[in-house]
Amino acid sequence: MAYDTALAEKVRAYLTGIPGLVLEEKKMFGGLAFLVNGKMCVNVSSNNLMCRFDPADLATVSKRPGYHPMVMKGKTLNGYCYISPEGYSRADDFAYWLECCLSFNDRAKVSKRHR
Repeated sequence: MAYDTALAEKVRAYLTGIPGLVLEEKKMFGGLAFLVNGKMCVNVSSNNLMCRFDPADLATVSKRPGYHPMVMKGKTLNGYCYISPEGYSRADDFAYWLECCLSFNDRAKVSKRHR
């Protein structure tokens, strides 16, 4: 699946504007993942953002426009969601989602590497 390169550039510009982050890009989940300090933080998948957030914030984030739970192999993944364009098209909404991901990043666990 292709990803929206303009959206990826917008995410890249936002993240590189924050001092002290170690940023890495990697193709994952059929899109482009942005790893911050070694952990998957946000992903651009098609024209959606795939966000990693604190599962304790589910009640709040699930009420935001554009929110869709992330489901893989019939299982809803706790702490992950997709945000469709109506949920990030405004600058303050875009910033909300990236800051939501960044605020959880320090507490997020590093994913296990598969061989």
